[in-house]
Amino acid sequence: MADMYASLRSNVSMLGQILGDTMRSDLGEPFLDKVEQIRQLAKSSRQGDESARQQMLELLTALPDDELVPVTKAFNQFLNLANIAEQFHTISRNCDELVCVPDPVEQLLGRMLNGPIDQKQMLSCLREMNIDLVLTAHPTEISRRTLIQKYSSVVDCLTALENDQLSEREFKQINLRLRQLIAQIWHTNEIRRERPTPVDEARWGLATIETSLWQAIPDFLRQLNDQVEERTGSQLPIDIAPVRFSSWMGGDRDGNPFVTAKVTQEVLDRNRHAAARLYLKDIVSLVGELSMEEANEELSQYTNGSCEPYRDVLRDLRQKLRNTIDYLNARLEGHQPEIDSHSIIWHQDDLKKPLLMLYQSLCDCGMSLIANGLLLDMLRRLACFGIHMLRLDIRQDAERHANAIAELTRYLGMGDFNHWDETEKQAFLLRELANRRPLIPVNWQPSDEVAEVLATCRLIATQPQQALGSYVISMASQPSDVLAVLLLLKETGCHYPMRVVPLFETLDDLNNAADCISALLDIDWYLGYTKGMQEVMIGYSDSAKDAGVMAAAWAQYRAQEQLVAVCKKAGVKLTLFHGRGGTIGRGGGPAHQAILSQPPGSVDGRIRVTEQGEMIRFKFGLPKLAVQSLALYTSAVMEATLLPPPEPKQEWRQCMQRLADESVLAYRSIVREEADFVAYFRAATPEVELGKLPLGSRPAKRRVDGGIESLRAIPWIFAWSQNRLMLPAWLGAGEALEAAAKRGELSLLQEMERQWPFFNTRISMLEMVYAKAEPNLARYYDTCLVPEDLRHLGEALRERLQQGIQAVLELTRSDSLMSHTPWNRESVRLRNPYIDPLNFLQAELLARSRKEQETSEQLQLALMLTIAGVAAGMRNTG
Repeated sequence: MADMYASLRSNVSMLGQILGDTMRSDLGEPFLDKVEQIRQLAKSSRQGDESARQQMLELLTALPDDELVPVTKAFNQFLNLANIAEQFHTISRNCDELVCVPDPVEQLLGRMLNGPIDQKQMLSCLREMNIDLVLTAHPTEISRRTLIQKYSSVVDCLTALENDQLSEREFKQINLRLRQLIAQIWHTNEIRRERPTPVDEARWGLATIETSLWQAIPDFLRQLNDQVEERTGSQLPIDIAPVRFSSWMGGDRDGNPFVTAKVTQEVLDRNRHAAARLYLKDIVSLVGELSMEEANEELSQYTNGSCEPYRDVLRDLRQKLRNTIDYLNARLEGHQPEIDSHSIIWHQDDLKKPLLMLYQSLCDCGMSLIANGLLLDMLRRLACFGIHMLRLDIRQDAERHANAIAELTRYLGMGDFNHWDETEKQAFLLRELANRRPLIPVNWQPSDEVAEVLATCRLIATQPQQALGSYVISMASQPSDVLAVLLLLKETGCHYPMRVVPLFETLDDLNNAADCISALLDIDWYLGYTKGMQEVMIGYSDSAKDAGVMAAAWAQYRAQEQLVAVCKKAGVKLTLFHGRGGTIGRGGGPAHQAILSQPPGSVDGRIRVTEQGEMIRFKFGLPKLAVQSLALYTSAVMEATLLPPPEPKQEWRQCMQRLADESVLAYRSIVREEADFVAYFRAATPEVELGKLPLGSRPAKRRVDGGIESLRAIPWIFAWSQNRLMLPAWLGAGEALEAAAKRGELSLLQEMERQWPFFNTRISMLEMVYAKAEPNLARYYDTCLVPEDLRHLGEALRERLQQGIQAVLELTRSDSLMSHTPWNRESVRLRNPYIDPLNFLQAELLARSRKEQETSEQLQLALMLTIAGVAAGMRNTG
């Protein structure tokens, strides 16, 4: 084991040593000694040394105000550097095969083509594959963008140091650069001073594309093409794009009053501006490269026999892209410039057709080697990103659309739409959808809320279809929720059939999802509108918050099965949109495993998945990491399509239903029925303090005066990960497993865990959560923060945690958690001595801040840093 992680430990040690030198230079030797003493005591405490634990607590509680921030910062930054070293280890030359598995696509192709799948099936699946990764700016990305850029530069240095041919001078230069970067990181404030705006979040998403995905997409497709060609002799199409990207940043207005039509318009312009800038860089490089004179007849005629035909075409594109940037700059400055669509890149074909002409000419003239270089990369970027970079989804709550129509019907004297039953609503909406006369009077002055809904719909009507993705309806439950949006889009002049996607989130809505879609598809007008394609979004966060992870997972599985059957019966192709979070409690976990655990037939070459918060950086923040992630997604979707998992046996279904029923009762008996639960939650976690942390643009609650039910799923999960109880990710599941074992179903559970990917994934995710949970730390939070009369609840919850761990160990027949995933276990083990002091310090600071009427700026900043540090250590926090 030691040899397996030797290079990782070496990098962690080196980065830690440089950080230590930086701290010594800034704050002196005694300060560094104190930090090191706390670290060593935390390590000993982990090994069961009670006196070391006591000494560490005494040191932490005695810290003077002027040392709170630097001590917290020291442990915080060590965790960030450990994250960098770990990320780098998975893409380094020294990565062990147990950590860095062989390319999943290459493995799958071999398994398929040596088995039941022929070349034709496989190639057809790849050509038609449509994986849409939807980037969202949920407020779990703690790190500032300026620090993320510095972390990326640290990885560049670690990469350079792997070269064993470095001269002593080169080694010193790289080491000096590392020291400079870590000093910059140490002297940069980690906490944003102001909450980011939706536009800031959108710019952060674009930065991920610019720094990583722009390079990763052509790299991945070249790698994929080489693997397919080696196995089959066939090449992939030039414009293949198995993976595309969309975004909710600047389009998700559900519960976010700061996302307005004006903001969405700015984000759309910025997306297009970023694309034009990056394509311009590519074109400038191509002007330098394509100096050839020989051309085919089409290109020669197009350039009037020019002696530099390729450069002539590229120079024209270069000027059009510059004009496009100037036009968008003027728009972003608030002007409305005149559009000359012939002088700018207005449609994708304005760029694609000339580039394809150059590509074909090079191939015709025997220069395929040149054609398949940067020019092919650009064509593939264009196929993936288009000229709009990210297709922007619009998301809004169903109630807002119903209120808009209700206000209109009241104004017109037609009654109150909100008071009608579902049959009446559908009849009215379908009648108006078929009616050619306008419904909205010109002189109507709606309320501000309704005016904003209409402004968003009018904005959609002005955009090219390629700039936008889906219109997602939160809290959808009835066909009228979908028809209402379609009517609003019609009345505001939308000229193309935008995908309107119901999002089923609560347990009840998931259970009724198939009935809702069946009723929709039974409407002839709507069936015609779909043009044979139906998208449905499955909510993971709110369903887990509503019912617990076990019951929610089974409801999601069954809803997908039923939706597949409904759409198949109607002759419609279904695309499932999975609203996953980063953490297990919000449907997170390894994407490859998650896709392969879906019901058979539910993927079928098409899938949409949200990539949220900090997981965007962990999966796509570096080009090599991004290539790995793209390969994992592609192989999983291909396998789920061509080699789907077996249908679960009837006895598995029945057992799973019993587990779901028992787990939801156990979960709700605490979260909904325990009288002291809300008070305990607010005392034992930094939930209230999280609201002050300037993370995302969206408020933490849907309603300011609401309780747990109004709290968003992200802070709900985030708060419990901070005190290390991880409650939402396991509550109810362990109790249900224990009850099943007592009923004599242990051997059945073990069969399910071995043979059913869905159940295996659930157990695997539970193991990971249990391994990250720290009951002793949670108990310390109780001691510091929870009133005496509420502590009984903490004891009861920790007992449930222990029972759940024992139930999983019995099921997996293991002595320890994650014994079959040593890399994950090592990752957790590596971080604990650095997270523990932050947790102890956070509990102390929470206690201080809650006692004092006015807390010092130092204490507030230190508290925020502990929250950031614990999040960095836990990684998948929200």
